[in-house]
Amino acid sequence: MIYQSRLPTVDIPDSAVTPFVLQRSDELSGLMALIDGPSGRSYTYQQLASATAKVAGGLAARGFGPGQVLAILLPNLPEYFLAFHGAAMAGGTVTTVNPTYGLEEIRFQLIDSAARFLVTIPMFLETSKKAIEGTSVEEIYVLGEAEGATPFISLAAADPIGQVHVDPKNDVVVLPYSSGTTGLPKGVMLTHHNLVANMCQVLHVLELEAANERVLAVLPFFHIYGMQVLMNNIIFRGGTVVTMPRFDLEQYLQLIQDHKVTVAYTVPPIVLALAKHPLVDNYDLSSIRLVFSGAAPLGADLAKEAGARLGCDVVQGYGMTELSPVTHATPPGQFKPGSIGVTISNTLVRVVDPGTGADLDPFQDGELWIKGPQMMKGYLNNPAATAATIDEEGWLHTGDIGHVDADGHFYIVDRLKELIKYKGFQVAPAELEAVLLTHPAVADAAVIGVPDEEAGEIPKAFVVVKPGQSVTAEDLESHVATHLAHYKQVREVEFIDAIPRSASGKILRRQLRDR
Repeated sequence: MIYQSRLPTVDIPDSAVTPFVLQRSDELSGLMALIDGPSGRSYTYQQLASATAKVAGGLAARGFGPGQVLAILLPNLPEYFLAFHGAAMAGGTVTTVNPTYGLEEIRFQLIDSAARFLVTIPMFLETSKKAIEGTSVEEIYVLGEAEGATPFISLAAADPIGQVHVDPKNDVVVLPYSSGTTGLPKGVMLTHHNLVANMCQVLHVLELEAANERVLAVLPFFHIYGMQVLMNNIIFRGGTVVTMPRFDLEQYLQLIQDHKVTVAYTVPPIVLALAKHPLVDNYDLSSIRLVFSGAAPLGADLAKEAGARLGCDVVQGYGMTELSPVTHATPPGQFKPGSIGVTISNTLVRVVDPGTGADLDPFQDGELWIKGPQMMKGYLNNPAATAATIDEEGWLHTGDIGHVDADGHFYIVDRLKELIKYKGFQVAPAELEAVLLTHPAVADAAVIGVPDEEAGEIPKAFVVVKPGQSVTAEDLESHVATHLAHYKQVREVEFIDAIPRSASGKILRRQLRDR
């Protein structure tokens, strides 16, 4: 059967994303929209709208527009919004790059997305200069000043422009990279309409108290959760976003206290700290009225423990980069421990037996298939991966196993897909395996996720060593560390005689998990 949302259907305007997000900038002109937590640098709604239009004008004056891509390699800063929406307003596309990526990972994304410009900070400039070699990137813009790059502020010195005409339902505005249900990272083509739709769809679940709401943005803007739920949605709703470039628990707690943060958007490792870390007792967190966790499963016991300590509900939602991202969340007052919440507005869900393809009844576990206006256009340059994820009838196969109860609340119990969720970040086993196999002593390798209380899961490698060769776990961990981002590191290594494989050569990961 098809499970329809029990929430009201919402109207979705046919709008480009930037004018939609900034539609209240005149009404809220003097209200703080974005504040840099560590420095206090800020933009009011009026200043934000003005600066965005100028950056769009600066990009347009350099010939940037529809069909072209701007790469953003930045930590969470107020200027992230200017770069993102300046490019979107100029009619172009943004690709958001993880700042902790290594040289090879950055170059892969720049080549695959065909980026023309790159925006970064002085700290990442040397890596950026090397990464653009052999790509189509023509110019690097840097916040502040650094030799060999153009100051980003030069873009904001241009005459402002309005929104360049786009086709919201077909024109891609952002290309975040995701491993999807399996495999190497792929560019997820999200249109203006996808982003606008999802902000409208969460109106009944992510209830905010307009200009009174203050949110601390520690979840990275390059990730769809931070980009959409924090950066775009909070500005659209008229709240204040306090940015935090990197997570530090003491600073996190201090900023919550100083800025009287009202809603804490988090991931399970932060919820764990809020529940158990002794530092929490040193700060006044009484302004928090709700903790919302996403990006990875949150245990019911941990949610209750954190909620009891903070004196508020700790709820969770569910989504995917491919779904812009939210499909499920908990409406106010309907919290159920362990539930990812209810299906959001304008969204359909099926629970399907992965073996037979039959639809399942409530309380029966199957794969979640989802359909709605937030669904991606597809994977960039990869029709095969798109067809493997979205079937001919338009259902997106999530790769997650779960069920629905009698009240319409959904629960995730397992994953079909092989992705490892480390502190909310996707880690594709195939990517780690490919790096391990470049080590001269490794004959074969397989990576799985194993449970970890703090991280959710950690990558564990099973390695077969070549005859006559010698290598230690530390050697292999160091080898991976030189090639991949910090969250993609192998955390455990076990040496075995052979990797279990099917007749077709596919790694039998369940056998490895059963060990």
